[in-house]
Amino acid sequence: MENITFYNGNEMPIVGLGTFRVENSEQCKAAVKHAIESGYRHIDTAMIYDNEEKVGEGIAEALATTGLDRSDLFITSKLWLADYGRTNVATAYETSLKKLGLDYLDLYLMHWPGTDEALMIDTWQGMEDLYKEDKVKNIGVSNFNVEHFEALLAQVSIKPVINQVEFHPYLLQEPLRRYLEVQNIHAESWSPLMNAQILDDETVKAVASETGKSPAQVIIRWNIEHGVVVIPKSVTPSRIEENLDVFNFSLTTEQVEQLDRLNEDRRIGPDPIGYNGH
Repeated sequence: MENITFYNGNEMPIVGLGTFRVENSEQCKAAVKHAIESGYRHIDTAMIYDNEEKVGEGIAEALATTGLDRSDLFITSKLWLADYGRTNVATAYETSLKKLGLDYLDLYLMHWPGTDEALMIDTWQGMEDLYKEDKVKNIGVSNFNVEHFEALLAQVSIKPVINQVEFHPYLLQEPLRRYLEVQNIHAESWSPLMNAQILDDETVKAVASETGKSPAQVIIRWNIEHGVVVIPKSVTPSRIEENLDVFNFSLTTEQVEQLDRLNEDRRIGPDPIGYNGH
């Protein structure tokens, strides 16, 4: 496993297990447990996914079977828009911790910027409070565009360590990624496989054939080549293992450029501008 390093010196595994659209079920618990037993050290969830309980049970069972310590894992959850506002952040955080059965999170994210700039900034100040009180190891954001960062960074004292956004060969987000690089804020990709849509692309399949890897492995490796943290979702044990088996090959510069040229600025999720949770 490779790690990226935040500007505060803390590290994060570059590949994790995503749990978006995984129901709060035994299947969710089993997937998280299997992922950790297979070598994953990074698990991503969110309050709005409504699966924190089973994610937490999977973590607990995996710690019991592997002998790992909690400190060996990197766990992320996210603050939902309904809980925005500085005075609400701590309560929402504690609720997520209780559901997960954990004492702290390694990363807590504002899930969306929302449409109220003053509320966005007020909420981030609540995130800063958690960090300053050593209740969370790192704080970041999700789905923020450059204009959101410009508004935020003009008025706050602690920068987000990471921005989790939609990123795949059909949506390169180049201006945003350049901005984040200048700010020393890492990028993280959600739905990197586009709900499997990208796996049928002829260019992706051609690169997979050239490398002897699966299309999914090629896309995950492409994220790594770009230095982007990536959290592919699966509940299938063989796919969970396959998605982590990406550290024994590299893509050539030409292969990365071939995939980059697929960009269409195409989203499968909401545009952060104007999205407020509905």
